[in-house]
Formats: sequence, structure tokens, C-alpha cells
Amino acid sequence: MRVEIREPSGFDVRATIDPDLDAGILRRTDTELRIGVPAQLDADGRRTAAAKAARSLRREAGTIAWRAEDPDQVRAIVEGTAYGSYDTGLFKGGYDSRRELTLALDAPAELQGLVGRQETVMRHLDTARDLANRPPNDLTPVALAAHARSHSLPHVTVESHGRDWIEAQGMGAFAAVAAGSNEDPQLIVMRYEPPEARTDVTLGLVGKAITFDSGGISLKPPLRMQDMKGDMCGGAAVIEGTAAVAELGLPVRLLTVVASTENMQDGRAYKPGDILRAANGKTIEIINTDAEGRLVLADALHYARESGATHIVDFATLTGAMSIALGDLYAGWFSNDDELAVQLDAASHTSGDLAWRFPLHPRYRRYVDSDFADMKNGSELREAGACLAAEFLREFTGEGPWAHFDIAGPAFLSRKRPDYALDQGGTGYGVRLIVELAQRFAA
Repeated sequence: MRVEIREPSGFDVRATIDPDLDAGILRRTDTELRIGVPAQLDADGRRTAAAKAARSLRREAGTIAWRAEDPDQVRAIVEGTAYGSYDTGLFKGGYDSRRELTLALDAPAELQGLVGRQETVMRHLDTARDLANRPPNDLTPVALAAHARSHSLPHVTVESHGRDWIEAQGMGAFAAVAAGSNEDPQLIVMRYEPPEARTDVTLGLVGKAITFDSGGISLKPPLRMQDMKGDMCGGAAVIEGTAAVAELGLPVRLLTVVASTENMQDGRAYKPGDILRAANGKTIEIINTDAEGRLVLADALHYARESGATHIVDFATLTGAMSIALGDLYAGWFSNDDELAVQLDAASHTSGDLAWRFPLHPRYRRYVDSDFADMKNGSELREAGACLAAEFLREFTGEGPWAHFDIAGPAFLSRKRPDYALDQGGTGYGVRLIVELAQRFAA
């Protein structure tokens, strides 16, 4: 998708919102497209209308024109058009020769900067969707690390480390998850250090990137196991969120850490009953090898804090319990710091990445008490699964503000969602939120 501000001429189709049409209904002539929206027309409604308009033209491409009169309308129309024009068929014949949709905005010139900003954000969000939708034989941990290194942006450095380094650092939890796969695991580290940023604040972004999750020895059911290529959506979000912040030149220091591996089975795979030692020295009894995300995050969170992150936010497709609680619309999140929580709540509201705060309470810690180690990686009870996972992670966050986003529901869809014309697969959840949060830290 390309975006430009220009006079309303030379377009293929002009799109407008028609309050007389029922929500979701489209009426089209050769040069006009009218879209029905809910009676309460908010930013979400505008995004959905723009997405439906773009989706109806995706195969034809060309130019679609909208009128935008204020910043909220610009955000909604640019984002919605990007969502609607996205194509999941990365591996279909003819994908590379498809025509591009152009969005022409009839908008005041003073909104040009915001148009460019949102176009940048959505371009990186589309890339996060591409990463999630790439098959696991194509997007291995090494391939994900190569993608991160491909971002050649001012003040950004990227490094990645493989199995030997991970083991040498004492990251026993991460190394154990990776042990059953022939694919080399990667700890990916991105640093964005603009010279004008404050030196006393470093925002740490930590992402879970399991490029395929079979469940390990605690094997997942086969139904929809193909969706487990999307268990790296947290990693995709923080990589592309970091790249978007850097491209926009926001004056805030970022330290981004992504733990990437497959979770597979072979003779070296970790087992229920094993006891692992994480990089912070704490021991973990394994009761379920399918609770692997919290293990790789444990070492990644510790590494981020030890490497200088003053504030940490992690993103992970962590628990099915959160999907059951909130479905595929909201993410659930936890925080140990109310000041950080205020910033995150505002960033969620502004960005449109919907999220709901859940309780972080030390009494949930009893669910992961172990008779044999400092803790275990799950519970035999079907209770508070997302909350006990957050308490487990808190053991590895060190001193300082931290928040955990469980994005299992909205990050990777197993069915289409009508709002934003979202197909199955990756949604890019978290990229918009990360940019908004960084904007607040840069203020």
C-alpha cells in the first residue's frame, strides 16, 4: 500500500461512509464505494470501514480516495486500508507481480507528517504479519535472526547468538527448549540508541519467537497444529516495532531481546520431570514441555534486565487460557508498576491494539510451587493459567518496572475476523502499541 495526500482527482474509486447502510454493507458504482458502519462511529468503526473498502478492491488495486479531516480519521483510514489490502498468499503463484493499492487522502497539508508516520507503522506491521505467515520450514530461528539483521537503520545495531553461546551464558531454560530441534536457536538482540535520547531510561522489549511449537514430548493435539508457526508473533512484534521506532527517529533508547527456537522431540529433548537451571540461578521443575514459552522468556527477561533495560515489556503468545478468557480480540496484560501501567493503557487505547489488565498477585505463585525445585513451569490444576504464568515470569524480571502481554488470542487468528477484514494468520498485534509506548517514553 502506498499513501499520499493529494487533491481528489485521478482516483479509481472514492470511498465514503454512509450512515443509511447497515454495518458492513458495501454499495459500489464504477467510481464510488459506500460503506455502512455502526451507529456509533468511532476510530474502530472507521478502521473497519476503510479495511472493507480496501478488501473489495484488493484484486483490482488502483487508487482509492478518502477524505480525512482530523488526525483520528487519518490514523483510522491509513491503518484500515493497510489491513484490508494485506494479502496472506506469500507463497502463491503471482504474489510478487500483484498490483499495489494506492490510498489517496483528501486531507489538510498539516496532516502530511501523521500520514507518513502511520504509513511507516503499517508497513512494519505488514512485515510482522509476513513473518508470522511464513511456514516454519522457511522461517527458522536463523532466518528470523537474518531478517532482524536486514534492518539497516540509523543508530540500530543487531546481533544474534546460537546454541553454544546460549549454553555458555548459563541459559539452561532456553537451551533445554531448544535441545530437541536440529535448527539452531537464536538469541536476537537489537539496540536502538539515538544520541538525543535520555540516557537514564532504556525501554526493554522482549519477545517469544517459537518458530514452530509441537508441544515437545507433551505433544499438542494434531488439529490446527499448523497454526503453531505463529508462536513467534511476540518476537515479530518487537522486531518490527523496534524497526518502526527507529525509522521514525523517536528519541528513546530501546533494547530488544528475542528468544527464538523450535520446540520439538528427539532423543535430546527435555522431558517432564527434568529440572533446569535458568541464567539467574533459579531452578525449574518441568511438568509440561508445552509450557515452553515461559522458559525461553525467563532467560531473555533476565538478559534484558542485566543488559541495562530500566523498563521491560514482553510480548508472547503464551497461554491458551488467555484466549479462552478474552477470545481473539483483546490481549491480556500484567504489570508490577502502576506508572508503567498508565502509559501502557494509554498506548493501547490510542493505538487500537486492544488490551485488558489482569491481576498480578503473589498468591498466584503457589500454583507453581515445587517440592523438588525453586518452582515448576505449570500447574496440574486448570485454574488461573495466564495469571500463574505471569507470576512465573516475574521471578526472572529483576528489579524495576515490567509488564507482560499475553497476546495468544489477537496475534494469530485461526478464523477470519470481520473487523479490519482480517484473514486467518498473523495480525501484527503489538507493533502499533510499541510505537505508541515509545512515543510516550520519548516525550
